[in-house]
Amino acid sequence: MPSATNTFASAHRQYVQSLYKRRLKNSLDWTIRRDVWRAKAMEIRAEFERNRDVKDPRQLAHIFEQAEAKLAGWKHPDPYIAPTAPGGTKWERNLPPPTENPYAHDEPTQYERRSWNPFR
Repeated sequence: MPSATNTFASAHRQYVQSLYKRRLKNSLDWTIRRDVWRAKAMEIRAEFERNRDVKDPRQLAHIFEQAEAKLAGWKHPDPYIAPTAPGGTKWERNLPPPTENPYAHDEPTQYERRSWNPFR
């Protein structure tokens, strides 16, 4: 059974990684050119490295609150969405045709066959 400190450390690590990734993605939404964005990414990394050795839970909560506020304040109004991702420009384009009966819009009446076979 994992101890409480290991569980806390694991959850803390996942949260910090998520926060770091969200900050990087948000900064990339504002800067298209990767060579310009790299400097901003290095600033974000330095900010996270400065707070790496903080162990006090109250101070950590304050740091996280500031980081979330900064992230919310700089959120891009029209973030980049990959073309093939849900909501992207190519999402669900050129879907394969349906394999079910294309003519079965309604339930069959008593005079129609119950199973559809195009080769009869």
